[in-house]
Amino acid sequence: MGTGGRRGAADPVEHGFPHLETVRDAIAALHRRLSYETLRTWDASLSPAEVAFADDDELHLGVQQVAAAVVRHYRLPEARVIVSFREMEHAANVELEAGPEYFVELNTRFKAHRRDVGAALAHEVAHVLLHRLDLAFGTVGENEILTDTAAAYLGAGWLLLDAFRQDALTSQKLGYLTPEEFGYVLAKRAELNGEDPAVWFTSPQAYDAYAAGRTLAARDRRQPPLTAAGWTTRARYAMDRKLALAGRPPVPQPDAAYAFDAGSPPRVSFRCPTCLRRIRIPVRGRVRARCSSCRSVLECDA
Repeated sequence: MGTGGRRGAADPVEHGFPHLETVRDAIAALHRRLSYETLRTWDASLSPAEVAFADDDELHLGVQQVAAAVVRHYRLPEARVIVSFREMEHAANVELEAGPEYFVELNTRFKAHRRDVGAALAHEVAHVLLHRLDLAFGTVGENEILTDTAAAYLGAGWLLLDAFRQDALTSQKLGYLTPEEFGYVLAKRAELNGEDPAVWFTSPQAYDAYAAGRTLAARDRRQPPLTAAGWTTRARYAMDRKLALAGRPPVPQPDAAYAFDAGSPPRVSFRCPTCLRRIRIPVRGRVRARCSSCRSVLECDA
């Protein structure tokens, strides 16, 4: 399990939201696996001071101190992470055995780029956390997206977005999410606990990506059947609802914000805009729905 690394001009960074549905599934999975009270124990993010060490500090001691801080942040006090360096394609790799020790390998380039050691470890130690939670998706690629999402949603993954930097010749991005997808997850975290990660960004590209993700996250709260939906989307919803009430629910598009189930009355399912778990309510006008996972109260016009 590794994280992405430095890219040249011929290997551009992917942008946009190509993994959005998997990211949303990952946030929903975290809410299913962890209680609301447990998630709130991660209200405070990993701070820049906890993962910083100077160029004149002893390398291996500094790396071990950063690893210990990341382990503490993920609430893994009994997990000892041993970090070493070697030449490899990826930025880092972790071996997930039964424990109690876990072995993380970092690319040797981090010896000269210490500012990004915390970002690489944020991803790799998140693998350890998910392993202990027995939380996994079906494919390797989906699990890497789950890992990035967990890191960002639990307050360590802002480091991965801040490691995204570009200049005229090269670009660097760590992790498997696009920068904008990292921004989306961080914005969802900010909605949950009110913490703004933008104050810690040192990369201007990271701030721009966070702004794009925050815009999309805010749009989740303006989708039908929520009463805050805009006129255009409400008009489309009214057409689809008419078909559903006639017993002919439309086939939802892959990126649809809602889907109708046949029945009497039919039901509409949609993602909670906070925790992104699916909610189903009957199609019968205005109703107040309460999400059992994140406790959000949603005003709907179904």
